Amino acid sequence: MSKIRKALVGGALAASLAGALAATPAMAAAAPAQAAPALSAQAPRHFFGPIYSRFSNGEDFGHRSYFKGYWNKDHGRYWFTGDLYDRDGDHQYSYVWYRWHDNGGTHVSYYKTFGHRHFDRWGGFRKSSGFNDFDIRVCEGGNRFADCGGWQDVF
Repeated sequence: MSKIRKALVGGALAASLAGALAATPAMAAAAPAQAAPALSAQAPRHFFGPIYSRFSNGEDFGHRSYFKGYWNKDHGRYWFTGDLYDRDGDHQYSYVWYRWHDNGGTHVSYYKTFGHRHFDRWGGFRKSSGFNDFDIRVCEGGNRFADCGGWQDVF
């Protein structure tokens, strides 16, 4: 193969590689746009929090327990997802209280942790069953009623 032919083939190869590399960012930028319709098919998330506990003597804001999360509607049901964090490390539990209202009246439930607890898709409430309110409060201390923050309306 002559030197001129090798130079032309090498130049053509280099040009095609440069074109491919230049197209890669454009293709990568187009990929999220193609994925966007699949994401929009998910139920929108409605974020809330953080919701804090009160703090007692000797503690500061940085030691308050808190809960943060979101709710969404999926197939006619309302689901709540979130995380409870106990930040003071004093070997007393942090509590998250859930209060909701439906055709059966007002209901209350609570959960506790020493460190972190994740809640995934809690609930499954339906408007057709009269579900119309969901509140959360966070407590931290020697029992589930100690250093409670106020109820926060999240739905």
